[in-house]
Amino acid sequence: MKIAIIGTGNLGKAIANGLLESKLVKPENLTLTKRNYKSLENFKKLGVVITNDNKKAIHHKDVVFLCVQPHKLDEVLTDLILENCVVISTITGISLADLATKINKTTLFRAMPNTAIAIKESMTCIATNNGTEEQKQTVEKLFNALGETLFIEDELMGSATVLAASGTAFALRYLRAAMQGGIEIGFESDDAKKIAAQTIKGATSLILKNNSHPESEIDKVTTPLGITITGLNKMEQEGFSSALIQGIQASYNKIKKL
Repeated sequence: MKIAIIGTGNLGKAIANGLLESKLVKPENLTLTKRNYKSLENFKKLGVVITNDNKKAIHHKDVVFLCVQPHKLDEVLTDLILENCVVISTITGISLADLATKINKTTLFRAMPNTAIAIKESMTCIATNNGTEEQKQTVEKLFNALGETLFIEDELMGSATVLAASGTAFALRYLRAAMQGGIEIGFESDDAKKIAAQTIKGATSLILKNNSHPESEIDKVTTPLGITITGLNKMEQEGFSSALIQGIQASYNKIKKL
């Protein structure tokens, strides 16, 4: 499979790292573009082709990722003829219908991974309006090797951006707060980070592996007159759940305006 990533910023680099790490693509079959492509020298050392020529990059490619900023899309597409390939857009706020007015001679997919794709732990939501079953399986295979995938309707892609992509930052903000709390009760910073991070990893693994509801796992930890329920109730009194829900809603309202 020959793949090009157009606009290799942070997300493009994460996708490239994940593809290489999973051995889904050989370095010589991966082309990365960026205006200042010298910042991609680390990939060149691995055998990846780097360039600032988008037209050259897409030549004879099976899959083309569009990872540019939304306001740069029209400029990027000016000289590109995308056909006979699968195009996967990770561009926030550009629907499949919008893309189809700009790129109408090939198969279009939208994907919203998160930065954990670089370590093959992404949650990637995918949508398409004209992909065949075979093409859907190809795109799913790409992203399954980089984490977990879920096909959704295109109109939910904004919501997926908030919950899966922005969600990484939300989860890490909880981790930082838990670390600060750990320091308050006596741990060194590095120890608090390790304890809190592994605890979060274990908690989420329980949900994913058991397919259980968070509350059922919470019930296993809380006991009458116990310390856990005291902490949970205090967090709720301070607005923990409400603040998180409002933050997600605020991000969603912002993305709707893009």
